Amino acid sequence: MATFAPFARPLYVMAKPAGSLCNLACKYCYYLEKSQLYADIPQKERFNMDDRTLETFIRQYIESQTQPQVLFTWHGGEPLMRPISFYKRVLELQKRYARGRIIENCLQTNGTLLTDEWCEFFRANNWLIGISIDGPQDLHDEYRRARGGQPSFYKVMRGIRLLQKHGVEWNAMGVVNDYNADYPLDVYHFYKENGCQYIQFAPIIERILPHEDGRHLAHVADKEEAQLADFSVTPEQYAHFCCTIFNEWVRNDVGKVFVQLFDSTLARWVGEAPGVCAMAETCGHASVLETNGDLYSCDHFVFPEYKLGNIRHQTITEMMYSERQMKFGRAKRSGLPQQCLSCKWLFACNGGCPKDRFCKTTSGEPGLNYMCKAFQQFFNHVEPYMDFMKQELQNQRPPANVMEWARKQ
Repeated sequence: MATFAPFARPLYVMAKPAGSLCNLACKYCYYLEKSQLYADIPQKERFNMDDRTLETFIRQYIESQTQPQVLFTWHGGEPLMRPISFYKRVLELQKRYARGRIIENCLQTNGTLLTDEWCEFFRANNWLIGISIDGPQDLHDEYRRARGGQPSFYKVMRGIRLLQKHGVEWNAMGVVNDYNADYPLDVYHFYKENGCQYIQFAPIIERILPHEDGRHLAHVADKEEAQLADFSVTPEQYAHFCCTIFNEWVRNDVGKVFVQLFDSTLARWVGEAPGVCAMAETCGHASVLETNGDLYSCDHFVFPEYKLGNIRHQTITEMMYSERQMKFGRAKRSGLPQQCLSCKWLFACNGGCPKDRFCKTTSGEPGLNYMCKAFQQFFNHVEPYMDFMKQELQNQRPPANVMEWARKQ
């Protein structure tokens, strides 16, 4: 089992300068209701990170890093609900506190608020932009709509065209839900046809359990029985979705299109760290910052039980390397049931994301990931291709050689 001493690995904080504020109201969004956690704070403070908090964050975050490169990630809600002047201030503060570090920025957006001015700013400052888009129009608009119910697809596509017009680097993040999961090739071909080379798929899995404060989403610390949200993808759907796209990718697109799940799987096959935390042996190195400076253990654990503190009273380094957070990270491994510990694919999935471990094993032991069957089916399916690519890498040959081999199988 891997163990990590403080400062043995870099930490990562995803900042949400507008909190849960968003111009859309996607049905499956797990973050909109987080505003209920701050219902006693005036709206201006709840949805706007002030200059004091911003400066404290940037200074502390740079100081906490152990590598020469520092990556800032701006998320939401919708981070473009803040004006360009906010991000110009970000650049000023990053320059002030960089002290020779290489500063990089990425921003995740729904794309509907992009303009020529935004894109010129991103291009001039080399920002990477992630676009949330779930596939072609009918698949995307199923759940990703404005507060009044209006579809968002055409506005997102307008944003993508503006990014392309200005030469801004971008990638796609697609939420895999109960609807678009049945159309894997439609989704994959859509991304390719629109020039996207970097794709991240995020399966949506949420349970409904109303709380007294108005929140409705359950988490692993909730002991009561909770109903699965109707938009959640099933393990069977997700396995079919991933395997179908993999078949297309492994025959035609290796080295040309980069799918995070496939790249991370290959990394695990050769014994390297994956690019997605859900497949890592431990977690706890990636946290999320709210507008008022509150720091939580993980983006999927923004619940009162997982608040580490506030950067106005403690440093990011103190909170992220605290015993409490280290224990949170180690629990990813220590909390695995015996069925996982004896599984052939433990090295690859490491039990998946802890937020989804609300099922029981065949022997009745708690802690099994809802997606266990999907993981098993996917890894069984890709095994021969991963073995081939691993051999190519070990012999200093390009893994893209797998395409010709795969086409002959």
